[in-house]
Amino acid sequence: MADAFSSSSETVIQRVVDVTVRTNTPVEKLEELYQIKKTCDFICEHQFKKVALQFPDELLGDSVAVSEEIQKNSDATPFILGDTSYGSCCVDEVAAEHVGAECIVHYGSTCLSPSKRLPMMYVFEKRPVDVEKCASSFRELYPDTQSHIIILNDVNYSHAINDLLSLLSPEYSNLVASELVVEGEQCYSHGRIKIQTNDSCLSEQDNKQVIYEFGRQFSLKTGSSITDYSMFYVGQEGATLRNFMMTWNRCSFCSFDPVTMKGRIESISINRVLMKRYYAIERAKDANVVGILVGTLGVADYLAIIQQLKDTIRRAGKKSYMFAMGKLNVPKLANFLEIDIFVLIACPENSLLDSSEFYKPVVTPFEMEVACNKNREWSEEYVTDFRHLLPGGLNHVPLADQQEDGDEPDVSLITGALRSHNLLSSEPEQSSFSSSVVLRNQTMTVANTNSAGRTQSENPAPFI
Repeated sequence: MADAFSSSSETVIQRVVDVTVRTNTPVEKLEELYQIKKTCDFICEHQFKKVALQFPDELLGDSVAVSEEIQKNSDATPFILGDTSYGSCCVDEVAAEHVGAECIVHYGSTCLSPSKRLPMMYVFEKRPVDVEKCASSFRELYPDTQSHIIILNDVNYSHAINDLLSLLSPEYSNLVASELVVEGEQCYSHGRIKIQTNDSCLSEQDNKQVIYEFGRQFSLKTGSSITDYSMFYVGQEGATLRNFMMTWNRCSFCSFDPVTMKGRIESISINRVLMKRYYAIERAKDANVVGILVGTLGVADYLAIIQQLKDTIRRAGKKSYMFAMGKLNVPKLANFLEIDIFVLIACPENSLLDSSEFYKPVVTPFEMEVACNKNREWSEEYVTDFRHLLPGGLNHVPLADQQEDGDEPDVSLITGALRSHNLLSSEPEQSSFSSSVVLRNQTMTVANTNSAGRTQSENPAPFI
């Protein structure tokens, strides 16, 4: 009999993944779609012997044929990575290391989050787009040719942006197109992409303000800000567009969907979404036990943000526990009833999780910092990239001093009850043992702590 919040073990073993392997795809088509020659040149140039080929689910049908072609044209042994540990947009370095791979070739959509362990190469899909209809939709959405507009795009349509610019640039003098940029010297790619060797997100270059965010780089005119520009996105509705709209929430957005070949004004109410996120922050302020969900093992600096969150949560008088459970779902998180709220550490595109179906809210590291660090205030600025929260990052805010914070209580906007930020912050850090006796304070001399994350007095109430 299966538990209410878990699936049967037999079901997991008997589960069948329906993947249609396409074995009759012409070699010329494979070369066009998957850049076989450039991939083999990359492998041979660096003399890699074991190569991990990471495919998203929608491209697994061609994975065997691509692997065979790479093996024929190089001395390397390829390994296919299918079901990734977390999101398919992130490079799965952990799975690659399990097979002893020396590099990774990532196919399809990607969040372009930097990775540090293994050399890697991106191969984007060249999805079809009608450039003429895209330009026509652009003209309808922006009749004023003097408008300041930034063109953003899904990585799989980057091959068509130059053609789009050639049609629109003669008419629109203030048009700016973003370029794809990969951080680090161990990243390689074909096509319209650059290598970024530093972590700067804002710099001055040729009297222009250069902004680098989410693997995109674009320049603004001197004296102008991002809020002076409108955004035009080429791609389908999804996590990438939502991430852009949350980060640059004071800019108006329009988009062109290459599948439906229609342009539209993005009418989603950003203010309503931000208010839902603020409600989650209030829930985080009320929480006593926080679960830190590790949603990535490949994005650079994920260990640093885990440690910073632990310190921030402890200084706020809360307890934290860390969970690494792969892809999230409702039954998994429902097993941990002691947790009041979860904070998800993931890439920018996967961190904005809709937790409406979950039993407990799931917030981002930025939202948890707003809840626990009094020096960080809620404003129009929203941060989805957790690396910006680290020391030296663009949005880093030091923790509030405990003496200045004191024991000043505030009122919960949800329950109306008083709450204190320093219930546990004056205690020494607990050991990892399941039960121990620690000094509490002068009023209550001892307290018994248990593994469920609750602190009990000498006559504790029953805990179920």
